Amino acid sequence: MVEVPSPSMTSNPKPAYPVDGKALRERLTAAYEDSSGDVSDLRRKAVSILKAEWDQGKAHILARIDDQKGGLSSAIALSALADEIVGALWDFTLTHVYRARNPTEGERLSLLAVGGYGRGELAPYSDLDLLFVRAWKETSHSESVIEFILYSLWDLGLKVGHASRTVEETVKIARTDHTVMTALLEYRYLAGDKELAQNLTSRLNSEVIRQGTYEFVTAKLDERDGRHARSGTSRYVVEPNIKEGKGGLRDLQSLFWMAKYMARAMPAPLLREPRPRPAVSDEWGTLEGVLTDRERQTFTQAFDFLWKVRFLLHMTAGRGEERLSFDLQPEIAQRMGYVSRNGEPAVERFMHRYFIVAKEVGALTRIFCATLESQKAKPLTRLTQMVQSSMLVFNKPEHPGFVMNAGRLSVQNAEVFTKAPIAMLKLFRMADRLELDLHPDAFTAITRNLKLITPDLRRDPEAAEVFLDILVRGKNPYRTLSLMTETGLLGRYIPEYGHIVAQTQFNMYHTYTVDEHTLRAIGIIRDIETGRYKEDHPLASSLMPQLADKETLYLAMLLHDTGKGAPEGQEIGGEIAARRACARLGLKDWQIDQVAWLVRHHLVLSDYAQKRDVSDPDTIAAFARIVETPERLRLLLVLTVADIRAVGPGIWNGWKGQLMRELLAATEAAFRGGRGSGSDALTQVREHKRNRARDMRAALGENSPDMKAWLETMEDSYLFAFSPEEIKQHAQQAWSTFQSDPSARGRIDTQRNAAAFCICVADRAGLFADLARCFTNIGANVVGAQVFTSTDGQALDVFYVQNTEGKPLGYDDPATLRQVENLLEKAALGDVAAPVVHKSTLSTKAAVFSIAPTVVFDNESSKQATIIEVSGRDRPGLLADLAQVLNRHKVDISSAHIDCYGERAVDAFYVVDHFSKAQLTRAQMDKLHKALIEVLDQPVIPGKKGRAQARASLAR
Repeated sequence: MVEVPSPSMTSNPKPAYPVDGKALRERLTAAYEDSSGDVSDLRRKAVSILKAEWDQGKAHILARIDDQKGGLSSAIALSALADEIVGALWDFTLTHVYRARNPTEGERLSLLAVGGYGRGELAPYSDLDLLFVRAWKETSHSESVIEFILYSLWDLGLKVGHASRTVEETVKIARTDHTVMTALLEYRYLAGDKELAQNLTSRLNSEVIRQGTYEFVTAKLDERDGRHARSGTSRYVVEPNIKEGKGGLRDLQSLFWMAKYMARAMPAPLLREPRPRPAVSDEWGTLEGVLTDRERQTFTQAFDFLWKVRFLLHMTAGRGEERLSFDLQPEIAQRMGYVSRNGEPAVERFMHRYFIVAKEVGALTRIFCATLESQKAKPLTRLTQMVQSSMLVFNKPEHPGFVMNAGRLSVQNAEVFTKAPIAMLKLFRMADRLELDLHPDAFTAITRNLKLITPDLRRDPEAAEVFLDILVRGKNPYRTLSLMTETGLLGRYIPEYGHIVAQTQFNMYHTYTVDEHTLRAIGIIRDIETGRYKEDHPLASSLMPQLADKETLYLAMLLHDTGKGAPEGQEIGGEIAARRACARLGLKDWQIDQVAWLVRHHLVLSDYAQKRDVSDPDTIAAFARIVETPERLRLLLVLTVADIRAVGPGIWNGWKGQLMRELLAATEAAFRGGRGSGSDALTQVREHKRNRARDMRAALGENSPDMKAWLETMEDSYLFAFSPEEIKQHAQQAWSTFQSDPSARGRIDTQRNAAAFCICVADRAGLFADLARCFTNIGANVVGAQVFTSTDGQALDVFYVQNTEGKPLGYDDPATLRQVENLLEKAALGDVAAPVVHKSTLSTKAAVFSIAPTVVFDNESSKQATIIEVSGRDRPGLLADLAQVLNRHKVDISSAHIDCYGERAVDAFYVVDHFSKAQLTRAQMDKLHKALIEVLDQPVIPGKKGRAQARASLAR
């Protein structure tokens, strides 16, 4: 049977801040004697004394957190301090305020600590969870006592979770509410009637715990799944919830709760002792052997690490914050003792350690929870057992020794792997083929035998075949490879991939760790192949069957980020790693070359599509020279789509898709035009463009002299930038506005996932900057812009605009489009609001990132214009400020390509000298470089532009 736990019974270390309880109570007694006896005066005096003690003790503990080996000792110390405060307050209340010298049955009262506080662990801003246990129904005396204590604790500034129940009420609710039962599982007696606490313990054991073990374990597993779903199904999100997230503290606590429940609520933490306790036997067997000594140590170390991070998280945020957000990570990394090393920032080293711990927690959770689940599961029906046992009869085992156990794939014993290490890979192939989960015995056997993955096995052709079956031909490679990563097998078998396991990048663009991003991208390729993304990516889906070799595509995706952190740079380092891995796997030379090329150039398609003018023949020719073959083009498209989609939610949009489709179509046309190289290829592309432009003019101008005349005033690149229907709309708009008032028309472009605004007006200096400023003032995001000027001096500027949620501006309100049109027409004439001094829309979170501004000039990629690529911290008004600088230096913009990667903006401008209409000279570039850097390097004021300001701009 369970004893009533008390602070003195725990094996916790001595608190860091010893409170002299006797002296504290003497001061409270003196305060009573000096009071008027009024309840309000008594509470005021008691709170004054207790708050001083609490604040002093808490400050002492927090000031020494860095001196503690881990965070658990600090959490225990803070809980012990709370015990003294609460205990002293109880004694003061029952002795001096509402004393019951001979308590009646209705006046008997016991105070218990429950939940995390009951466990004896407390974070700086955690709740104090208290349970007042009554012997009878609520009386005026018990109500007054409870009210006095709670109001006093609130006056101390503490957050208190509380309940008041009889033993009968508590047992009744514990039977049906597993959350309440979990809190009661770790309760500690603090003060009051001990007999009530003993009675509660006895009845919980006999009436709840003994009757509902299966239900409790099942509820905890279901609760875990729901919690993970709410906080994100992956433990590898780069801003993890350290308490509720996958791989966080709650996962470890869940293990402890289930173990403690099954062990009849043992008073000491079974898993937190340095050596295993003797096995606790009951009718379900024992818990002995669930974790090895090494795994118990891992559990303890992970618990301590996570507790220290949580403690520091509360301290740094100044509130009960549980999400390890970007703005808090650097300071916590520094407080944890991490320093930059070998080019890797301290914050990334800290987060890498965090994700390693989260991975270890995941492995422990899987071993422990699945084992407990199988031990406590209700017996399967005979029919179900027969069906499961027959699965391996109809599906021949991949290897001798594979068995079914409780619906999961398992092994007879670990000797299956020691005799033939390749069986580890075969087990996963079979699990994928039959769509089965791994039994915890198999999972554990693999994690404990990773040393069997030797260089010889990595070069074994049969092992390579099994691995490629999983990667390329598996039913669910994302799930299977994730399991292999959890066990440590994938990183051990492919060391290049192992290098990026749990690796993180300190930026706001990537949602997941590098390895999780990689595996998600592989899963997306598989979904494209099976048609899941047919509607979102019809082009990529149609290209998959045309690929001559899918192995190179999947391998390139697996290895595309293995160069991160390499001294040679990501692309070159990745290529070197890819060649090494593919050679070990025994690929043919041409396959190795193709994988290496894809890894080296996996960013080139998105770079050209999003940062270059795809209507420029020079751009197409340059891209075609890099790609060289239609097969590479197809591979690169699928690889790029999956890579971008796997970055995180909301990163992919129709705008990116349309840009890539346009680049692909233009490049395919270039390939069809000939197979030349160098200047010949460029000549062919230009000739093809001229012929297409001639044909388009003829087709559009047929039966319309006005259209034919207008098209003659527009350059060839305009014809390739828009569809025939868009060109007709522009022409109608231009005819109605030439040499009169400006015209602005907006529409929702569903293909580009943006609102397209076309502005026609007589050209003037600073026009583009004023129009860009207009969008800034209404809080919109410009994602792309194209600028054309007819030979008659008419400007036709097109902006593609989204709202702050990444949706087309005004998609749900046509009136917004009309309002913006009016503002743009005013801005076209120079009537635009003065630049607003904005605070950063990225708030204080973005301020922690060090963004080095860069400006690069390119006179090689285009013969008609200079390409200026700028990169710096994103902020409202940046595009307008950059355009204003270009205008001030007498530079005309022909197209602008806008993109944002989290906190970093990357914009590319095609420009020419205003007077010569030629590329910029070296002297011009030098002057512009300095001016643009000054704009990019402006200090950021933390904060956020409110919606009210945007609405005020729209109302002008």
